Amino acid sequence: MSERLTETPPNVTLGPLDLIAEGKARNFVLEMRAGRFHGFVVRQGDTVRGYLDLCAHMALPLSNKLDDYLTPDGSHIQCSWHGALYRIEDGVCVGGPCTGARLRPWPVAVIDGKIVTA
Repeated sequence: MSERLTETPPNVTLGPLDLIAEGKARNFVLEMRAGRFHGFVVRQGDTVRGYLDLCAHMALPLSNKLDDYLTPDGSHIQCSWHGALYRIEDGVCVGGPCTGARLRPWPVAVIDGKIVTA
């Protein structure tokens, strides 16, 4: 079994910005020699924010359904297991069993219309 990584190298192209619909999120798994990285990216307009796919409460993946990271209205990131709610802009838990904790950020950016690791 390969190790679950918590960082990625910079300048890895994940895909075009339109790979993620406006106001939605997408899962990314990067296979590297040292192991696998599991993260997700949320798109808001031309801005993207990335986080490790790991709940701050129980260290489980946030979603139990592919790409289903946001509340139905798209206003927060939500853990599928225990209902923890996180702000999209900074990953801080604002509701549920881990209030005040935060998701671990995954540095990503949009460069020339492409989502890349930063």
